[in-house]
Amino acid sequence: MEIKETIGIDVSKLTLDAHIHSNRQSTVFENSEKGFAKLVKWAYANSPHSKEHILFIFEHTGLYSEKLSEHLSKEGIPYSILSGLEIKRSLGIVRGKDDRIDAARIALYGYRLRDEVTLSKSPSRTIRTLKKLLSLRERLIRQRAGYKASVKEQKKVLGRKDFKLLFKVQEKMIRELTVHIDALDLEMEANIKSDSELDRIFSLLLSIKCIGKQAAMLLLVYTEGFTKFKSARQFAAYCGIAPYPHQSGSSIRGKSRVSQMANKSIKSLLNMCALSSIRHDAKIKGYYEQRVASGKNKMSTVNIVRNKLVSRAFAVVHRGTPYVNVYKHAS
Repeated sequence: MEIKETIGIDVSKLTLDAHIHSNRQSTVFENSEKGFAKLVKWAYANSPHSKEHILFIFEHTGLYSEKLSEHLSKEGIPYSILSGLEIKRSLGIVRGKDDRIDAARIALYGYRLRDEVTLSKSPSRTIRTLKKLLSLRERLIRQRAGYKASVKEQKKVLGRKDFKLLFKVQEKMIRELTVHIDALDLEMEANIKSDSELDRIFSLLLSIKCIGKQAAMLLLVYTEGFTKFKSARQFAAYCGIAPYPHQSGSSIRGKSRVSQMANKSIKSLLNMCALSSIRHDAKIKGYYEQRVASGKNKMSTVNIVRNKLVSRAFAVVHRGTPYVNVYKHAS
């Protein structure tokens, strides 16, 4: 697709501020199905370019931009969803905020990158459902962890007889949250089984030693069924486990390090999988011990293991066959 025109859209809860890059026309629409149809009609009518060369661009704003993404995908209209941080950093020093001006900035940014921009597509209904269930599960996990930590500390310093109700209420909350978390796990598994392609990928991921159901589910959701990222390296960068050089001229000669811009949920889970691999996977355990014995940093070695697991995940999915432990058969 040759892009000659970009339509920048600033998405908020109730409205869509749209801006045509070429002639700088702007207007506002409702953030609804009717508003989407009016937006597309207005853009095609007021742009000097044909619709085959027009790209709609907007920031990812979670629930607020989800319906717009679904509408454009359903109608087969080219669009691209960009990171808000990516756009913000490209603008340099900016003072104040205005939705109309933001839409113009998004259109300008998209036009500048028109030869590099990647077209987006709305994930499947199952993936969207899994994302929402997973988000709720993570919230419940945090709440349960808070209650567990609180009860543990209180029991150390408070008398059990004097504070029976205090402990009883919190322990009941922990049990209730556990029931709801288990129910969400079952619902997510049922959703995966209802989609033959996702179920196939899920089974392939589970064939990798030390990648359990939760890790497989997160990999499945965040890669959108392994369609969102082209390579393991791209996904590793998204997770914040890909090392980057830290050098400049002759004065800065630092070690390679990972970026703090990361999806902390998947990074944390990959860390647990890596530690489990070091304990239970003979090949990885041997590699870890050999590297640490030679004086290498323990955490950098753990990070290499995290990358190995991600590489294995992408390999089995792209190859379409389960993981085979060659080390086990060789021994």
